[in-house]
Amino acid sequence: MQELQKLYDRIVQRANINLRELEFDVNPYVQNLIPFEQMVKFYAFFGISPHHPLNFQFKHSNLAGSYFLGQCKITNSLLYKSDIRGDELKKKGDIFQYQNFEIPVSRDEEIYIQDSMLIKTLVHNYSHDPETLEEFFIRNTVAANYANIHGSPSDGSFVGSFATVDLTTMRDCVIGNFAYIQTGEISHLYIAPGTIWIRNPDEFNFVYKHPIDALNDYIYFKSGVPPRGIFIDFVEDRKEAFQRVFDVVNIEHSTPVPSSASLDRYAVNKPPTHIGENVLVSQRAYLQNAWLGKGANAQENCYIINSRLEGNNVTAHGAKIIGADLGTNVFVGFNSFLRGAAGKGLIIGKDSIIMPHTIIDVRVPLDIPEGHLVWGMIKSESDLTRHSIPIEDFSKINSSFTMGSMFFEGNGGSFIGAFRDRIHHILEANGAFFDGSEKKGHAQKNQFISFNTLQPYPEGKYKGLYPTISIKP
Repeated sequence: MQELQKLYDRIVQRANINLRELEFDVNPYVQNLIPFEQMVKFYAFFGISPHHPLNFQFKHSNLAGSYFLGQCKITNSLLYKSDIRGDELKKKGDIFQYQNFEIPVSRDEEIYIQDSMLIKTLVHNYSHDPETLEEFFIRNTVAANYANIHGSPSDGSFVGSFATVDLTTMRDCVIGNFAYIQTGEISHLYIAPGTIWIRNPDEFNFVYKHPIDALNDYIYFKSGVPPRGIFIDFVEDRKEAFQRVFDVVNIEHSTPVPSSASLDRYAVNKPPTHIGENVLVSQRAYLQNAWLGKGANAQENCYIINSRLEGNNVTAHGAKIIGADLGTNVFVGFNSFLRGAAGKGLIIGKDSIIMPHTIIDVRVPLDIPEGHLVWGMIKSESDLTRHSIPIEDFSKINSSFTMGSMFFEGNGGSFIGAFRDRIHHILEANGAFFDGSEKKGHAQKNQFISFNTLQPYPEGKYKGLYPTISIKP
């Protein structure tokens, strides 16, 4: 595997050159994180359909266990069990609205991953950077286990385990474990683990930091130490169920699926499970004794166990819901971890917003009233009083506001309005509002995807690398 080692060394060096000002060395974080033998074992797979533009180009890369949809170019990169999802790429002729600008898209957008290492990482396009409308790039970047790169072009950065970069162009940055960043653009910054930072210049700024000692119980990952903690244990305990899904060529789910809904072939489904109309269940989602009402969704790397979602619920990438009942229109943000006491001990009222990277882990029953904004780490009723507020009250903030370790400044109404607009877009894009003929989304379009597999060289100096491949209509 001579060429595979050279490729690994190339990526680490290029990332380290970009991060030299932060004096950050990527190598001890990723050294032995993926045994090279594992990168030969797993096939890559790609989806094609009449609804998604097709143009795949893979060159001098390893793609073990990764999934591709849409227009993707991968060069000099290592992708291990990652999801590269290009189902919302901009198209030639689209008009992109940014502030007071209406910018025409001159050619179909592509995802371009170059000189990067992505480990069990979710990449979703939906980029908002007006400077790179036609190319969603990830260059000289390393992302660790279960990170999310969502609509966020990246150059020369490191993204820690269970971290999320959302709608943010990132250059030469280090994003700590379980940090969530949505700020539009950042460069040459080190973001501490557990930081939740949402900013829209001149409108609002939201900052919260998880207590590091408590966070380390959930995810701990540092130089020379592989990721560990409750999050890793939770995923590892359910790994075998996914192995069967990927080992079997033809698989049929036993749960009835309405004609307007989609249960992905690469999702795990353990009955009893109910799939309502217009429901979207994405690849690598995990359902067990789950009830999903009309328009609900479970996105990539989501787990819904012993829980009921009444309808039009968004379970964003990587979120986990265990032992909970959610009313209608509840949003659960990226990589959140919600675990109720035994026997469905967590109730979340309708129209509530559980912010990204929230941890609710309770041993006694907890009832979150409807219409609340919730964030942080919650393990008791008293924690809830310090980490939640009625959305109506938050909307009235028009200066600065502090509650516990959370700091907010700006217009609360704009903040809530931005969240609601985003939630509406997600539901619309996922097909939650499909009426039988119009407003189709992913739940309807994903029914027509066919899957194909790719294999690497099995022996020799190219062992583990995939041959140069170009797949076009």
